[in-house]
Amino acid sequence: MARHGAVTFKGNPLTLVGDEVKVGSPAPDFDLTSYGPAGMTHITKADLLGKPAFISVVPSLDTPVCQVQTKTFNKRLATLGDKITALTVSLDLPFAMNRFCGAEEIKAMKSGSDYMDRAFGTKWGVLIDELKILARAVFVLDAQGVVRYAQVVKEVASEPDYDAALAALEKLA
Repeated sequence: MARHGAVTFKGNPLTLVGDEVKVGSPAPDFDLTSYGPAGMTHITKADLLGKPAFISVVPSLDTPVCQVQTKTFNKRLATLGDKITALTVSLDLPFAMNRFCGAEEIKAMKSGSDYMDRAFGTKWGVLIDELKILARAVFVLDAQGVVRYAQVVKEVASEPDYDAALAALEKLA
């Protein structure tokens, strides 16, 4: 399903591919690629089950707003420690994500790349058709993988509502 005008980039309407993820629904499955000391690994929805999960979706870690979003969430999520699982998702290559996260000391969040098939973007309804990148979004899942908070940021160049997303997570942690 295509949702024209679901988001804008600098005021221009864009189309999101896939159905909107709704609060109260089971989180869609996914298979993301990560890179770290063990080499290339996969992160799936099953890896998030068992404790509350926080998913921050960004268009690219190589852009200022995405960097601010990732650093802000990393800093604020650090206080929750291992009570939660946190993940940053983009279409950046896993190597680039790992390099950025290492350089910026992003330790409270894992990074997962949807570069292989953009299936996360489609299943979660955040793939921007015209640009072939992910929209900015935040999702909070309970320990069973049910979506408890969802924000797809209307203007891609804007930051998410940090306080609302973290408040939703803290209710579960």
